[in-house]
Amino acid sequence: MTDMTDAEVNAVDFAVVAYRDEGVWSVAELPGRALDDVESISSELRRYPGENGALALISVDEDFVLLVRAQGTLVRVLLSDATAATDWALARSAVVHLGVHVGVDDDQAPAGDLGIVADMGFTAAEMGALLDDYDLYPEEVLSEIARGVGFGEKFDEILDLAD
Repeated sequence: MTDMTDAEVNAVDFAVVAYRDEGVWSVAELPGRALDDVESISSELRRYPGENGALALISVDEDFVLLVRAQGTLVRVLLSDATAATDWALARSAVVHLGVHVGVDDDQAPAGDLGIVADMGFTAAEMGALLDDYDLYPEEVLSEIARGVGFGEKFDEILDLAD
């Protein structure tokens, strides 16, 4: 368990899981009880039957995104802004999981595995370029990732982002 406050729990804009089973993508909301930290998220992800593991896409306070992918015992993490760890317990759990030190004077930069979904068709270079676009809202960033991987329509539907 982390030291997430009620305000932090309420600041989660959305948290969804995406997984592909028998070639078909499914997207569902992640339960709030699973959002304490990277460990609880990855534990929840292992409950889904994904062929390539399950992927959590989380937006917090329109400030940062967190991707967590569990493939058996392998847990891969990507945090869009490591400096969020100075203010948010969930981001702090990500940098602790990654073994990254973040100081209060550090510049905004992603931390973790830029190639987290490269095997699904969204390369590390594409991810890096996307996360470098500070004009995008988190739901736009995650929608682009979902589209690049192949479940964009379902992602947009669950978040009611469809045009």
